[in-house]
Amino acid sequence: MISPIHIVGGGLAGSEAAWQAAEAGVPVILHEMRPVRGTDAHKSDGLAELVCSNSFRSDDAATNAVGLLHAEMRLANSLVMGCGDAHQVPAGGALAVDRDGFSAAVTAKLEAHPLISIVREEVTGLPPEDWDQAIIATGPLTAPSLAQAIAEKTGADALAFFDAIAPIVHFDTIDMNVCWFQSRYDKVGPGGTGKDYINCPMDRAQYEAFVKALVEGQKTEFKQWEGTPYFDGCLPIEVMAERGVETLRHGPMKPMGLTNAHNPTVKAYAVVQLRQDNALGTLYNMVGFQTKLKHGEQVRIFRTIPGLENAEFARLGGLHRNTYINSPTLLDPTLQLKGRPGLRFAGQITGCEGYVESAAIGLLAGRFAAAERLGKPVSPPPATTAFGALLGHITGGHIVSDDEPGKRSFQPMNVNFGLFPPLEAGTKLRPDDFEGRFRGKDKTIAKKKATTSRALRDCRAWLGIEPAVRAAE
Repeated sequence: MISPIHIVGGGLAGSEAAWQAAEAGVPVILHEMRPVRGTDAHKSDGLAELVCSNSFRSDDAATNAVGLLHAEMRLANSLVMGCGDAHQVPAGGALAVDRDGFSAAVTAKLEAHPLISIVREEVTGLPPEDWDQAIIATGPLTAPSLAQAIAEKTGADALAFFDAIAPIVHFDTIDMNVCWFQSRYDKVGPGGTGKDYINCPMDRAQYEAFVKALVEGQKTEFKQWEGTPYFDGCLPIEVMAERGVETLRHGPMKPMGLTNAHNPTVKAYAVVQLRQDNALGTLYNMVGFQTKLKHGEQVRIFRTIPGLENAEFARLGGLHRNTYINSPTLLDPTLQLKGRPGLRFAGQITGCEGYVESAAIGLLAGRFAAAERLGKPVSPPPATTAFGALLGHITGGHIVSDDEPGKRSFQPMNVNFGLFPPLEAGTKLRPDDFEGRFRGKDKTIAKKKATTSRALRDCRAWLGIEPAVRAAE
């Protein structure tokens, strides 16, 4: 009889790890502390609950690193991608999901699997020694008692950063006589039409007044966390505003690729976008508007946005502290804690950032643990794949400070092409493959296409997908 793998944490990484191990034929016990103990950000007891955005970001597997990661996960029979595809909502070139439908689908799949048992309990310390194959996938909101146990075992302080969530607006309170539907450059994405975002236009005076209000608005302060940095990929909107009056116009409020359907001849100085948040289309989240403004200030300031004067909010933004470990120091190339064989970490606690990245590391941890349990070789993915590039960042990616020799400055990171090894010398690029409006970027696009083509080829080989199967895809 095969002994089970114990997985602590039922978020994206833990859910994916459980699915992969069980699909490999290994029993799994999945420990999830909700609803026995809640967190600062979760609202339900559903597995794989999305606590921030509902977007898995770009689904372009040819020229975008996260889209490539989507494709590799689909090749690996990912639970998260399967449920995400089944519950997608329009989002231009991105893959966004109905957050409640997605979580419910993941929960149902795991509950129905004959090799998975779900135990609702808090694991307050490191897994006991008799859990000889275990995965900690407790995410960035790890309970304090477990975080302390991890710190005591590793002999290293946990690293941390602030993360923020954006407000969600009731659609029927948005003034569509002012706003209009359009994706940037009319791009059609998964399940979309090219009109997947609600756009709220601002002229220069409105924009500058809005930036001033953001900078001067009252913010929530967390003095006990003083010194904790922000993750640059999820900066609060007001922190971006503090970096310069034009910063937002070159970030989440950029007006490029958008034409006001109500006044096509007048170019907006800045645009606020909202993306569908649920399948019914009754809720829209404010794209890039994660914030630490106090709730009353959010309502006051965000209602100055044209079209949102009477907005009602289903959820206001907030700030929470995320925790991750110094993985390059602590983990081996198969995500195993160097000081304890059989104990692995997965998801955002390892220092990856993003829903899809978290699930991908869970996928790898589940496969590694299952292979070890079955007595098979534990083979990490090639560095040329998105899986391998992300794993390499977590288990070996760091910068050594010139000022403090030997000190690692490991930071959370999304998957990106900078993590991939360069193309082999002599790789032929075909810029003519790309037909788009950015002709000057043809060589860059061609390099990305060559990188993704190589990645998918190597990923299929790693997964053992036969050529006949590849041809049928």
